[in-house]
Amino acid sequence: MSSLTVIIQLGGAVALLLFALRLIRDGMTDAFGIKLKTALGLGTGTGPRAFLSGLVATLGLQSSTATALMTAGFAERKLIDGKMAQIVLLGANVGTALTAWLVATGIEAVAPFLLLTGYVMSRQARTPVAGSGRALIGIGLMLLSLTLLSQATEPLRESPAMAAFIALLDGAWPVAFAFAAGIALLCSSSLAAVLLVLSLNLDPALTVVLVLGANLGGALAPVLATLNGPVAARRLTVGNLLVRGIGCLIAMPFAAQIGAMLTRLPLQTAGLAVEAHLAFNLLLAAAIWPFTGLITAMVNRLIPDEDPAAELAPRWLNEDELDAPPLALAGASREALGIGDTIERMLDQTRKAFHDNDHAPLAEVTVLEKRVDRRQQEVKAYLSRLGSNASEEDRRRSITILDYVINLEHVGDIIDKGLAPEVRKKIGLGLWFSDEGYSELDALFLMTQENLRMAQTVFMTRDRDLARQLMEVKVAIRRHERQSSQRHLIRLREGKAESRETSSLHLDILRDLKRINAHIVSVAHPILDEEGLLVESRLRSG
Repeated sequence: MSSLTVIIQLGGAVALLLFALRLIRDGMTDAFGIKLKTALGLGTGTGPRAFLSGLVATLGLQSSTATALMTAGFAERKLIDGKMAQIVLLGANVGTALTAWLVATGIEAVAPFLLLTGYVMSRQARTPVAGSGRALIGIGLMLLSLTLLSQATEPLRESPAMAAFIALLDGAWPVAFAFAAGIALLCSSSLAAVLLVLSLNLDPALTVVLVLGANLGGALAPVLATLNGPVAARRLTVGNLLVRGIGCLIAMPFAAQIGAMLTRLPLQTAGLAVEAHLAFNLLLAAAIWPFTGLITAMVNRLIPDEDPAAELAPRWLNEDELDAPPLALAGASREALGIGDTIERMLDQTRKAFHDNDHAPLAEVTVLEKRVDRRQQEVKAYLSRLGSNASEEDRRRSITILDYVINLEHVGDIIDKGLAPEVRKKIGLGLWFSDEGYSELDALFLMTQENLRMAQTVFMTRDRDLARQLMEVKVAIRRHERQSSQRHLIRLREGKAESRETSSLHLDILRDLKRINAHIVSVAHPILDEEGLLVESRLRSG
């Protein structure tokens, strides 16, 4: 077989594997995205729960990179502290290693069944079912890609050129390490790199070195993705890179001994590369866990805080661009996103005060609300001076921007005049919710924050499918609010003292969070209305 044919087959197998991983991630996000994010946000109160949350999220998303970026978003909003976030990523690293182990245990025979079942499910109208179906198709394609990888690399295993290349790598472990790290970085997946190593028949020591390189490369992708992001996100991904780097530095000198030890294991069902990947991440998690606080402090010194005033300063309203409506509208849109970010900060601080029973974060809420008022007035005044050469489409877009910033200003008012005083009352009177009531409210806080982030994306992209998903979330919010109210009344009938003392507060917070979500979701209305996907009334006809 010609070298070109082998390269094409190998590249196609790797491309199928990456496509399958993306399909699984997108399907799981569509089906359970909000639930996964809420579980991740709520599941970090203790170290074991944080570790388990990262592991489960990665098993669902099939990507430790995706879990790292999701956790970075929570860290950015101070929903997870730095130490717990690092433990989440330890769990994510183990999760991706478990994924490799599961798919490499010889279950390729179920791929046709998964593809058929996934196809049938993906044709359903309900988003959770359709998303789950796409995830099953992705799993089936991933198993199929392993078979193709094995077939594509069979000629390589017998090739004199490949034997010479492997001998070169075997004699230069740092080169082999960098080579594997580069493949993982190029694929944005340590899993893909490890499965590629699995398909080759290599010396045990070289296999371990390549697996270590794949682990480091897998940690580089989130660092690059957050390079220009907020400080908290950069700290998290750099910390994860530091953890994996330390592990690789310690393990690489003993690669030969590790490889020999793993080959002597009584049960070898998945292959040396996968077992080395799993063993490395399990041992790394156990060894680093006690030092996550120290690593977090070290990274905090390495990456200092930014000036918060600089983050909030308006930047995008340029008077010189008013005669060029597309440029002016782009600037106003970016300013609207900035207002949305400020609203998100207000929600963060309110939830922090609610969670920590501390008045201090609420002081910033009032300051930020005044900033939101001023900036939305600036956007309105700016758009009112839009040049006379604006087209009808430009004017429609300006109205959409105005509607969005006005709704954001209403959200700011609800937070400042509704939620914040309610949290102050809780703290001032020393009130404590029942465990069930607190969990229900905190989950709704997290869902609201995630909905705001989705609304920001819908506002900029005008993506119809995402707008529809945002509208479906509104139904989920309404259901959550109704069920929480009903459960609260049940707790009252059962005579729970905490529920009796916090009754009006519980219902008021539920009402305000529901109102906030209604304003957030309104960004989807004009998009769906243009497509004829909205009805004027929810009343059933007849």
